Amino acid sequence: MFVAAAVGLGLVTLSACGSSSGDTGSGGDPKTVTLVSHDSWAVTKSVLADFEKQSGYKVKVLTDGDAGQAVNKAILTKDNPQGDVFFGVDNTLLSRALDNGLFQPYEAKGLDRVGAAYRLDADKHRVTPVDHGDVCVNYDKKYFADHELAPPATFDDLVKPAYRNLLVTENASTSSPGLGFLLGTAARYGDDGWEGYWKKLRANGVKVVSGWEQAYNEEFSGSAGGRKAGGDRPLVVSYASSPPAEVVFADPRPTTAPTGVATGTCFRQVEFAGLLSNARNSAGGKALIDFLISREFQEDMPLNMFVYPVTEGAGVPAEFTKYGPAAQDPETMDPARIAENRDRWVTSWTSLVLK
Repeated sequence: MFVAAAVGLGLVTLSACGSSSGDTGSGGDPKTVTLVSHDSWAVTKSVLADFEKQSGYKVKVLTDGDAGQAVNKAILTKDNPQGDVFFGVDNTLLSRALDNGLFQPYEAKGLDRVGAAYRLDADKHRVTPVDHGDVCVNYDKKYFADHELAPPATFDDLVKPAYRNLLVTENASTSSPGLGFLLGTAARYGDDGWEGYWKKLRANGVKVVSGWEQAYNEEFSGSAGGRKAGGDRPLVVSYASSPPAEVVFADPRPTTAPTGVATGTCFRQVEFAGLLSNARNSAGGKALIDFLISREFQEDMPLNMFVYPVTEGAGVPAEFTKYGPAAQDPETMDPARIAENRDRWVTSWTSLVLK
């Protein structure tokens, strides 16, 4: 997004970073608020400094791998959490977090300015929507031009012989975009058809790796990281917002993005933040959640985490819309259907694809 990381995008990786040295975390300093997130968390320093100045809280950030891994760890440590606020649970994993009591209710200030379509826990306010994005297959433009082959556009295309051994995706049991891609196929082909589709995809040589970083920055031939690492897969499950990231982070910037999006393979993600149930600094956590849906933070997100804002009136940079327009007709799924079927689908997917 949700984007990221996507999703948001994981080109900027932080680990246990804080606004100042010597932070002891929320447990030791009531004026420190700790945010736990996935590796794709990123914010402009001056924007974060504005929050710290206005609120009086220092912010400590702890990142912990892919979104799926981070959510799982947060659930395991919920009785003695690493921090006060968790950012990065999306609609594919939301019911797991809620069913495990990960968050306590808090109705954020400014929530009325967030689009109603993103408020998936509107009756209880255990989570606050922060961004949205689309999980989609990305393709390496140069590869397809060199091979005089049209890039795939839809799920159906990916199982055609022309694209044998070209796609890399993430493990649906450990990775948020991997799960998003699985849910996209379930939405597209239904309960009776998605397993058959994955059998065809496996027969066509799909490669599965643990998470987005490995898939995109090592295996994918179209990314800057993948080219450096010798990646040889010209198709990867990533985000609709990945192409603008390739432009923004390049030096010098190209005039066109080196990667494109197969728009018929997209699944819509919404990403949330929540106040952890046993947060030591609840007041600071609430202030931080308010900040995450403020216009200042929402307008800072697109070129940092490559996701779309959810707050009405928040602008999106021209570079972002030029190189990464949102999918016009992404696959979607009701959260209740995800909650009812996700674990069963992941178990079946694991048996079909990994064994």
